[in-house]
This record gives sequence, structure tokens and C-alpha cells, in this order.
Amino acid sequence: MTHYILGETRRRSMLGALAAVLGALGSIATAVSPAAAQNGALIQTQPLYGAPDGAAAYRILYRSTGLSGEPIVVSGMVVIPQGDPPPGGRPIVAWAHPTTGVAPRCAPSLARVRFQMIQGLRDMVERGYVVTATDYPGLGTPQTHPYLVGDSEGRAVLDSVRAARALPDAQAGSRFAVWGHSQGGQAALYTGLLAKGYAPDLQLVGVAAAAPATELSTLMRDDLGTSGGNNLTAMTLWSWARVYGAPINNVVEPAAMPAVNRLAGECIESIFDLFERRRTEKSLEHGFLSVKNFAGGEPWRSLLARNTPGALPPNIPVFLAQGDADKLVRPEVTADYMRRLCRDGSSVRMVVLPGVGHGVLGRDSASAAVAWIADRFAGIAAPSDCGQ
Repeated sequence: MTHYILGETRRRSMLGALAAVLGALGSIATAVSPAAAQNGALIQTQPLYGAPDGAAAYRILYRSTGLSGEPIVVSGMVVIPQGDPPPGGRPIVAWAHPTTGVAPRCAPSLARVRFQMIQGLRDMVERGYVVTATDYPGLGTPQTHPYLVGDSEGRAVLDSVRAARALPDAQAGSRFAVWGHSQGGQAALYTGLLAKGYAPDLQLVGVAAAAPATELSTLMRDDLGTSGGNNLTAMTLWSWARVYGAPINNVVEPAAMPAVNRLAGECIESIFDLFERRRTEKSLEHGFLSVKNFAGGEPWRSLLARNTPGALPPNIPVFLAQGDADKLVRPEVTADYMRRLCRDGSSVRMVVLPGVGHGVLGRDSASAAVAWIADRFAGIAAPSDCGQ
């Protein structure tokens, strides 16, 4: 697949914007060149205020790998509990966030409610876990965000764990779990798929995902026409046109492109942002695609398949949560993915929450997810709902 190639002017603009981001961080931990650093190397850190009681927090920039294998800079947060670490170092939980937008300013680490966005954070800190929360590439940094691109998300998560271990105050070990919701659920699954090959220095004890984006072609087809579905599809097309060079003008009506571009510039931080996006999205309600089934044509079909997670290695236990009132990631899609995992020999715990919709599922399932993760760190055999 031909990747989107930056012109020299745009490249210089990105480097200038990156320099501005680096300068804005203020407190410099190191001055490592991303090209010379190892994956997960800390580039800069900045103390953050407002973390849960008894915890220190930092905004970080760290080195990761882009879609073409190039070195990139990714931002995120690390939250560190107080107290002495256990033998072997503190366990780490990598939080993978749900959709917040595709513009650089939509990074959770830049949000006013940054700590409230990490579902289960207080519980994890009280259990003595280091919590790392990547922004993903292109959020908080000037690249284009590869929205719903699994390899990009998974690498950013894994390198955020490495970056957390590089913080001296963290005193973190090599064992970690990953926990995410929606887009972050997809990121969590890709973390499981990539961990052994990309980060053999880390020990993944479990993957927890709430309403993960799994079968992308089904997701795009079933949700198109709804507010959430139109938002998701518009952001995916906008992003993939830039990161893959996919021809968005062949599938989107020219009259709809201004609204698609506006959606790409808006963030989702609170319920008020959703109302704002609905006003922008309203012009797309009666159809904005110029083809009946864009997911059935190339290159979109292949790209959707490429970013649909397969079954994880069976030695990695999995926790899945799903709300039965979810209208965006439908319960039957998550149930289908669970069956795939079970057929491949995974131990899968499935929690279905009655009456819970998509937007609040991460919050409502966090306590169960963190308790499940705690058992994995404790070495307790993973339960399985396969066959039930």
C-alpha cells in the first residue's frame, strides 16, 4: 500500500511544530534525538498537577515507530503511586483511551480533565500500579493521527510502558497489563498481538478491552447513518486519506468535505463536545458518501481488514466487557470476537453489563477490569467463560 508522502515544505512545518511542542513542555528530562534513541526512550518530561492523592504524574514525550518504520515522537502521561515498590518493581497498567478526535490538540494529556479520562485510575494507583496513558501518534504531536490503525496504536502503547520504566521515580518492573475502551480496546488487542515480537523485553500478563473496535467493516456498515457512526466513518476516511494516501474524494461527496474537515478539527473531551460535534455532523445525516458501500471497494476493504484484530496468542488471558445497550459497538460483534478467541485456545472472561451504552462502558466496567488485572499480577489462573 502506498503511504502518504510528505512534501519538503510540510516536513519542515512538522519539524517546526514538533520543536514548539518540545519547547512548551518546559521541564527537560533528557535531550535525546528521536532518530538516535531506542523505542520507548524518554525525550522530555513535565510534572503534572491534579493526580490522585498520593501519586505523582508526568506528561512525557517518548520515541516510537511510525507506520513506515520511521522514528516518531509520541506524547502521553505516567502516574506513579507513592510507597516502596515490591520486589521486581511496580507492575504497570497501560491505559488505551477511546476516541478523542484526530487533531493534535485532542490529546488526553492536554485535556482539562486528563486524569478523569483514565478509567479506573484511582483504583489502580491505590493498588500500587504505575499507570501509563499514551496519546497515540498525532495526538499531542504534529503528525497525522492514524485513527483506528492497530499497529500504530499497539506500538505506542508498548513504547509508553518502556518510557514509564525509564522514569527513575517509577521503579517499575517489566510486567504489565493493558486496559482500553472502544478505540482503546482495539489498541489493547493490537498490543497483545504485537507484544512478543515488538517488545520482548516486556512481560504482558493480560489484555482487558471494553467494547473494542474489532470487525471494522461491520462497524462502518452497521453504524453508518447514526451520529456516532457518521463521526467514526468521517474521521477514519479523513485520517486514512492522509496516512495511507487512500482516495477520500472517490467515496465522499464534494459538498460533504467541509463538514468532514470540521469534524477532523474537533475534539471529544466531555459531553459538551459531543453536542458540538452533533451540530457539525448534522449536515451528514442524510448521506455523505458517494458510493453505497465504500467498505467493499479498494483500497478501503484491504485497509479495514488490515486493522481488524485477529485472535491473540492463547497464552495471553483476555477480559472483555460489553454493554448490552451499546448502539455503536454492537454486542453481537464483541461476542463473535470472543468466540474467535475461544476457538484459538484463549482464556476469556466476558462481562456483559445490562442497560449500559457505549459512552459509559469504560467507566462502568473499570472496577471489574482492574480486579481481573490484579489477579493476573498476583499469578492467579485466569478464569474463562469459553463454552458457557
